[in-house]
Amino acid sequence: MIDVIEAGLFTTVQDGGRFGYRHAGVPAGGAMDAWAYRLANALVGNNGDEAVLEATMAGPTLRFRVEAVVAVCGGDFPCTLNGQPISLWKPEIVKSGDVLEVGVCRTGFRAYIAVSGGIDVPPVMGSRSTYVPAQLGGLSGRPLQRGDALPVGVTHGRRVIGRMRWGLASAARRYIGGKTKTVRAVPGPEYDEFTPASRRQFFAARYEVTTQSDRIGYRLSGRALALVREREMVSEAVVFGTVQVPASGQPIVLMADSQTTGGYPRIAQVASVDLPILAQARPGDFIQFQPIEPEEAMWLYREQQQRLARWIAAIRRQWEGER
Repeated sequence: MIDVIEAGLFTTVQDGGRFGYRHAGVPAGGAMDAWAYRLANALVGNNGDEAVLEATMAGPTLRFRVEAVVAVCGGDFPCTLNGQPISLWKPEIVKSGDVLEVGVCRTGFRAYIAVSGGIDVPPVMGSRSTYVPAQLGGLSGRPLQRGDALPVGVTHGRRVIGRMRWGLASAARRYIGGKTKTVRAVPGPEYDEFTPASRRQFFAARYEVTTQSDRIGYRLSGRALALVREREMVSEAVVFGTVQVPASGQPIVLMADSQTTGGYPRIAQVASVDLPILAQARPGDFIQFQPIEPEEAMWLYREQQQRLARWIAAIRRQWEGER
């Protein structure tokens, strides 16, 4: 078990997502930053789909009752183990009684805390991910609270030999970026229904991420966008990365826990390759949308997944050397 001494601002159990239930109104959800999630799991020797903790802005303080391997990936969160600083994007051995503290992030917005064996809460509809709006999955369908105890799956910590002096190069985390985050987007189904000025504006201006932003969606602030002609829309399918424009003219980017259908015009769809960048945007950051063709978006995503597979293969080779 892992004891939660402090829960952090908004820490939930997440895995790769809950698939096959969109027809019933249940989104896939899962880790907002799939890149950091998968590499964190690889670093601790997991198969890749085990549940981790996703911390937002300020992380938790955890006491371990088991020997295990942990890794923290994602935004730049200061971390200590028994009061001593440790590096991110690197595996660390923890022993029973050790305390891991994840602080307040300096850049980025989310951290992924992986533990060998995974966070072993019961799966719901095929996933351990927490979907807070429906109180589904995770630990009682809610964020962590002080005093919680998290079950851990079978660990391999006792079989590890050596000091784990390796980790991922800085290239793995360059996507976190600064205050302005450029994300590529394909024009959406209703793109041509916006005025020419609004279409130019969308890809030319920066939009600020407001405090009304969470795992469901980011409300952006900037110059308002307008339709050529106002009309009532029938609800249509939306997914992670869909950019809708309500009557206010201020875009909303739908995130991992968004609804499965929406009735606002869809001006764009963020390319899957850049969803991890979007996941690390915090209130006060700026989003710069950049147009991209669907074919290029698909090619870039395939290239990203191939690069991720190479990173994971390299990590597994390191693990073979440690055992």
